[in-house]
This record gives sequence, structure tokens and C-alpha cells, in this order.
Amino acid sequence: MKQTELKNLLYELIHLTKETEWLEFKLAERNFHFDDLGKYFSALSNEANLKNKDCGWLIFGVNDNRKIIGTQYRKNRAELESLKSEIAKHTTGNITFIEISPAVV
Repeated sequence: MKQTELKNLLYELIHLTKETEWLEFKLAERNFHFDDLGKYFSALSNEANLKNKDCGWLIFGVNDNRKIIGTQYRKNRAELESLKSEIAKHTTGNITFIEISPAVV
């Protein structure tokens, strides 16, 4: 997905009336516990499937008031991409993220 598409999608999601079963915003200023990431991965993907959505979204760097704060979580692209293999190692059937997209706002 191109950066302009990601930016437009981010603003669309931020302007929904509330978080949903398939959408969660987390501040994650510097870190996010791996066990919590796994729980959100499981819950969001299951709920997206139940709601006939193409995907679920866990978006870091947005506070509870839907203000974009930014995040320092895995700023290096290689570290961010490594989440795919880390999640796969801990899931049945080695399921993982389809894509991890750092958005430029």
C-alpha cells in the first residue's frame, strides 16, 4: 500500500465513531509487550474474520483521544518486519501479519 493510501486510511479509521472489534489504537510510545501484541493479533484477526473484514488493524502512535502522537516502537524497518516471523513462531499454523506498514503522517 502506498504512503498516500495509508495516510488516507489512517484518517478514515481515526474518524470512525469508536474503536471496533477489528480496530484498536495504542499509544506504544516506545515499546509494546510481545504477549500483548500476540493477544491483539489473535483478537483482531478473529474479529475481522467474524465481521467479514479483509483485515484487522492495530495502530500504534494514536492516543485515546484519536490524536496522532507517533511512536518509537521498532523504528528500524528490519526490526518491524521481524515481527512477522516472531508472531509466526508463536502461533498455530505459523499465521502472521500480511503486512506491517509504517505510516508517514
